[in-house]
Amino acid sequence: MKNKVLVLIGSVAVAGFWSCSAPVYQQPDAPIQEVPFTEVHIDDQFWSQRIETNRTVSIPSAFKECEKNGRFDNFALAAGMIKGEHQGDFSFDDTDPYKVIEGASYSLAVKYDPKLDHYLDSVITIIAAAQEPDGYLTTCVTNKCTRLSGWWGSSRWEKINSHELYNSGHLYEAAVAHYRATGKRTLLDVAIKNADLVCQVFGPNEGQKHVPSGHPIIEMALAKLYKVTGDEKYLNMAKYFVEETGRGTDGHKLNAYSQDHKPILQQDEVVGHAVRAGYLYSGVADVAALTHDTAYFHALTCLWDNLVGKKLYITGGMGSRPQGEGFGPNYELNNHTNYCETCASIANVYWNYRMFLATGEAKYMDVLERALYNGVISGVSLSGDKFFYDNPLESMGEHERQRWFGCACCPGNVTRFMASVSNYVYATQGNDIYVNLYIQGKSEMKTADNQVQLIQTTGYPWDGKVSIAVKPEKESEFAIRLRIPGWLQSTPVASDLYTYTTPAEKYTLKVNGSTVKPAEGDGYATIVRTWKPDDVIELELPMEVRRIKANDQVEDDRGMLAMERGPIVYCLEGIDQPDSVVFNKFIPADAKIDAAFDANLLKGVMVLTGTAKEVEKDGSIKDVPFKAIPYSTWNNRGAGQMEVWVADSKDRAVPTPEPTIASKAKTFNIQAPIQKDAPESASVETPAWGVNDQWEPKRSSDISKPYFYWWLKTGSLETLAYEFDQPYTVSNVQVYWLDFDHYDGNYRVPASWKLYYKDGNSWKEVEALNEYGVKKDCYNSLDFKPVKTTGLKIAAQLQKGESGGIIEWKVNE
Repeated sequence: MKNKVLVLIGSVAVAGFWSCSAPVYQQPDAPIQEVPFTEVHIDDQFWSQRIETNRTVSIPSAFKECEKNGRFDNFALAAGMIKGEHQGDFSFDDTDPYKVIEGASYSLAVKYDPKLDHYLDSVITIIAAAQEPDGYLTTCVTNKCTRLSGWWGSSRWEKINSHELYNSGHLYEAAVAHYRATGKRTLLDVAIKNADLVCQVFGPNEGQKHVPSGHPIIEMALAKLYKVTGDEKYLNMAKYFVEETGRGTDGHKLNAYSQDHKPILQQDEVVGHAVRAGYLYSGVADVAALTHDTAYFHALTCLWDNLVGKKLYITGGMGSRPQGEGFGPNYELNNHTNYCETCASIANVYWNYRMFLATGEAKYMDVLERALYNGVISGVSLSGDKFFYDNPLESMGEHERQRWFGCACCPGNVTRFMASVSNYVYATQGNDIYVNLYIQGKSEMKTADNQVQLIQTTGYPWDGKVSIAVKPEKESEFAIRLRIPGWLQSTPVASDLYTYTTPAEKYTLKVNGSTVKPAEGDGYATIVRTWKPDDVIELELPMEVRRIKANDQVEDDRGMLAMERGPIVYCLEGIDQPDSVVFNKFIPADAKIDAAFDANLLKGVMVLTGTAKEVEKDGSIKDVPFKAIPYSTWNNRGAGQMEVWVADSKDRAVPTPEPTIASKAKTFNIQAPIQKDAPESASVETPAWGVNDQWEPKRSSDISKPYFYWWLKTGSLETLAYEFDQPYTVSNVQVYWLDFDHYDGNYRVPASWKLYYKDGNSWKEVEALNEYGVKKDCYNSLDFKPVKTTGLKIAAQLQKGESGGIIEWKVNE
């Protein structure tokens, strides 16, 4: 697709700039090009330490986990190097090493490490040995792991959601990164051999498989392979997978979960799995750009508008629901129970960067920056060795980062992303240069007719002062386009989903000490002049603290405001508050909020402070100091309460409730033994969460606060139990049933239920004094003959074909 021509109107009279009162800037009729990450060298206090931690801690830690969890052994087993059993629980475990290899390759390009280089060589040798003669490479299939046959079936390419093509996509991305970083073809040749096989097996011709990719990523990976090799069959294959989406050919069932419910050109709402959506639309953007397909780009624009206007979190996160790890309906942006998978934020960066490359519009970089500084880096601890899978915007202390996961997509994804941040700073178009991110460092870039070095000096994101030394190889006229961030506008992103409560101050811009008034449009301040070596641009972006209000249709954010300074979204964390509680406070909209840098806190962060109002249990209000930290740095000092959206009045603040029998109890999901004749003692107790948190539900479909659901269970008899902190005499329970729709399985009130009490080591049914209620949108109260017990158990018979759950369960004496 061709980039549009922009007419930017301003009024300046600066030597070497425009001399008329209504100057015109014409965007070149040329593609926007990435400035390779290898040519951008970051040297600042914010990103440098994170990138170095990624290199020295995250990447080695992830490789160690791959070794410990059998990821490399699976390749060695497929290669016949060792004997044994295939390890792991997922058909896509091969992608964990691929992602870390990609990250390590980026890291090598930034800072050469001979030990890491040698390690990659050894790992790639094992991967290459595991590849079958025709190019096939998915170890659980080669190893004939029947334990995982639910994923892949009994033969190659049998199931659309087998993740075989997902494995291939991550292989290609790792191979391209390794080749670009080292010049070695060892992994690239493996990728090409596999891609050639994919091009034989899949396609529109008779005898080929007519299905989309299942879990997208191979689309943008094939585009990368095309760019490196110049072989058009890879681009054609990427386009085929895009076009096959939503067609239902070969009888495969259409599925919103993987955005396969409609052809791309008919999609206008982002639904399904959030990571798959971001990866698919990134691949569509690649195909649209490389084939000049305006129809696909128009569809992407509609989808992007839906995301940014109705489904984007203020942190740049995507995905409101744990079920299906994906999107809920429009304006469902719950904060406590949201998912916002780390991988989804990374996918959001990929998609928005491609949209920028196609248009040159800053609104896409605004979303990218928001995700980058908030939703992505929150996924990894400051120590670099612990990770969040999901990223809530509110917590009671139940969330904490982990060193690894059984489904370990996020740690590997973080390692490959953190090493590639420099890729997003600059871009070129003809002879013109885009400055998209403000990060201190040096860069070398080739334009159409010149070689230009930019030296950027800044304390961003803590400080809005930016100095850019421009050093063209030869003196010439071209444009430098400086992005004026969305956080300096009336809305954080290009929609009415969020608005600032106060106007922003105006930025200032100078060249060689003299003020200039640039042409403005599409989010950029554009300076056109004859640039000479040692010209210096000075841009100052005011960074006052601003409060953000969500659209009224976002129910969970009504009466709440978020805090932001520059690109950084802030949160209250319990450890910083006098009583370790955040939910009982409100900060009025006109409250004075100060900002100061604390070099000794969280490796150096800008901290917000002020006075909040605290609502006591008796309803009284008192003034208390508050401290807010960058959202991305929470949970680096232990688990505790946290919230991004803070009440701005007493009505939304929640006084800390008194403890109850239920709130002090431990909760277990009791699963009966598989063997029919096994004793009751053989049951498995799994810790549960969400039914005794003392948040009051608004309705049975209210999933904004913690709740419990029987995941993937339908029509079965399921249980949930309390273990009390001491024996209590109880005679009543109140149960608020879960009931809501979801494309991945509906949740309904149960067909029936029973209540049991703990009597020694066995469970006995209570003597009920009224009916067992299964009404929606209210508490179902059950009275029973008093019993003294250390625990209660609900046994719920789920409706046929439906799942179920509980929002809140109270116990009374």
